[in-house]
Amino acid sequence: MKNNTIAVLPFINMSADAENEYFSDGITEEIINALARIESLKVISRTSSFYFKNKNMPLKEIAGQLGVAVILEGSIRVANGMVRITAQLIDTKEDLHFWSDSWDRKLDNIFEIQDEISLLIAEKLREQFGHFEIGEHLVNQQTDNLDAYQYSLKAKYHFNKWNPEDVKKSILLYEKAAALDPKYAESYVGLADAYGFLATTEFLPREEAWQKAADLTHKAFELDPQNPGVHYQLANLSFFTDCSFEDASLHTFKSIELKSSYPEAQQFMAFLYILSGNMKMANKHLQNALEIDPLNQETLFYKGYYLYRLGEFKNALDQFDDCIKVNPKNIPANIVRSYCLLKLGEYDDVLRLMDTLPDDVVIPDEQLGIRTLAYILKGEDDRAKLFLDQLKIKAQNHAAFQAHSYLFLAYANLGMNDKAFAWLEESLEKKSSILLLSFSDPLVNGLKKDPRYSAYHKKIYIDIEQLEPVSGRKSDLLDQSTAESYVKKIIDFMKSESPYLNPGLTLRSLAQSVEIHPNQLSWLLNEKIGKNFSEFINNYRVEHFKKIAKDPSNSHISLIGLAFESGFNSKTAFNTYFKKAAGITPSEFLKMD
Repeated sequence: MKNNTIAVLPFINMSADAENEYFSDGITEEIINALARIESLKVISRTSSFYFKNKNMPLKEIAGQLGVAVILEGSIRVANGMVRITAQLIDTKEDLHFWSDSWDRKLDNIFEIQDEISLLIAEKLREQFGHFEIGEHLVNQQTDNLDAYQYSLKAKYHFNKWNPEDVKKSILLYEKAAALDPKYAESYVGLADAYGFLATTEFLPREEAWQKAADLTHKAFELDPQNPGVHYQLANLSFFTDCSFEDASLHTFKSIELKSSYPEAQQFMAFLYILSGNMKMANKHLQNALEIDPLNQETLFYKGYYLYRLGEFKNALDQFDDCIKVNPKNIPANIVRSYCLLKLGEYDDVLRLMDTLPDDVVIPDEQLGIRTLAYILKGEDDRAKLFLDQLKIKAQNHAAFQAHSYLFLAYANLGMNDKAFAWLEESLEKKSSILLLSFSDPLVNGLKKDPRYSAYHKKIYIDIEQLEPVSGRKSDLLDQSTAESYVKKIIDFMKSESPYLNPGLTLRSLAQSVEIHPNQLSWLLNEKIGKNFSEFINNYRVEHFKKIAKDPSNSHISLIGLAFESGFNSKTAFNTYFKKAAGITPSEFLKMD
């Protein structure tokens, strides 16, 4: 696993009031979001980190499942307008707690606290594992109203439970936050997300819910046009309400550009590439999402959907079965699972599934459409005609996008190509967005031989790869001659002043001593000297230990005493770094002649 990977586990609520759980969860998520702003740091997203909440598992096992080198854990206590936060960083490979700290602050300064903690964590990660650039701030003040912020945290707490009842609770809480601070953009993003959820799952009337999501998204855009969540919402609106594949792609690219570690945007980008048939680029973004959020059921659904679109129906079926074991009411997993069964010829299984799935998992039009396809593919013409006639009636409803899609699929599987293309044209004029999903589905493979298919494919799915921003190679922070002079200055300073003997030495304090920006010093150490800050400093400490340990005048001092004299601040850190640098333990070194 790479060193630049970290998971922030849910901070433990140490408050007397159990209801402050939302606050602990919220602060954890804010720290995750802050660290995710650092371009070269891979931060596991909230969903996968929170998978381990209240699970008593060894940190090494958690790190293995998440694929991270470092874990941050901590606790939060709120009382009488004050907050106490503790945090510690663990190198999971070495099983080394290499940093810990605590803060007691006024609750009114919560954004300053988050920024202070996030910056310090970032500094310690950079010192320990390698170079990345850190800005002056990682957390912006979202609102001046603490009550609005707390309502927003409570709303997120409910929304993240992903069920209609809690999502509706989140709407009420977000509305309270927006009422207290009408300029609080995050509350409108949260509201838009909630209404988008209710629209796609059809727990509210589709048109009504999407209209609310659109109004709220545009309000958020006015307040914060550089918000990645806003562009993600705009991407969903472009796809599901405007039926614009191109606009959906552009907004998704923008969302990723603003926050590359945004798993939902990476998932959606993979989804758009899957629809267009560019499976190489789809896999690139899918792997990005899996690296950031490996345990997120939504990401795992897209993994199954990718396999389905590749034609690996059995493997896709296994993936969807795993998703459904975790959440039997996973709507998209249940639906695409039925498609896999259709492609595998298991028509009776599909019909039994449609008879048993509850109403809150499959809506009537979808159920009707899948039954129609099963009878068509099974060759039961009378039953197929009966259900097809019902589907035609349903599809006359302007807003019945699911029925529009299944009627297209039905015509395609009946070999009625003229009707299929005529209905496709009519549905696209209605901006029936579900056709964007169905047009390139494996269930229409027979239609793809028709010469009209490629013309429509170009019309519906533009070549979005040409729109994807190209990330260029970063230029060096210092030119060659300046870098060489600073390297000499740093080495001379280490020899003449021995700053490594100070156990509290940090990259930032060393940078101040040699009069260079911390980002530049980090870059010099890693790129020109070939060591991260921790390796660089601890190598000097190890050499100093070797020197004084062999001095007979120090024979009365213990090993750990000599380690502290050399600048180490813990026995564990000393033993770990000494063995890494010397290849033997300190005791073995002392026995050598």
